[in-house]
Amino acid sequence: MLTLLAKLFSALNSESSIRQIALAIVLGFIVGLSPLLTLHNVVILFFVMFIRVHLSSFILSVGFFSGLSYLLSPMIVGVGEYLLTSSSLNGLFTIFYQLTLFKLAHWHNTYTLGAIVVGFLFAIPLYFISKTLIKNYRQHIMTFFEKFRVVKALKASKFYRLYLDFSGQGSSLGGVL
Repeated sequence: MLTLLAKLFSALNSESSIRQIALAIVLGFIVGLSPLLTLHNVVILFFVMFIRVHLSSFILSVGFFSGLSYLLSPMIVGVGEYLLTSSSLNGLFTIFYQLTLFKLAHWHNTYTLGAIVVGFLFAIPLYFISKTLIKNYRQHIMTFFEKFRVVKALKASKFYRLYLDFSGQGSSLGGVL
């Protein structure tokens, strides 16, 4: 877990794209809110593996939002129950329940349906909030800490250059040794 947290801070401090990190957080939010073995989570996991998102950010956000889902579960169940018992949508869900794909998706479960709806409702605002927070972190907090003499001395050391080379963020080892 500490390794993942270190990789997240490494991504925040590196030149990784803000969009990749924000998208990983949003996809982790959707996966973290709902039960793990659902059809939409499998689709999202395949999506994460095929596009370029920051994997450590995704895994950390899944863990964080899984814990947060326990606090949000009354709201999630309420949304799912409202949608499933609404008289205007009752016929639609009856038709959908006859389809095998709908049964596999478990959208007849109040928690699963509520989690997917809440996840997709808050996905776009969370994406823009994440982008803004990461951008502000890089502009203000990261630049604030880079002004300290200790940080400058660490970055000038041979050990830091070796770390960059071994982590794949630096140039080649030939010039350092």
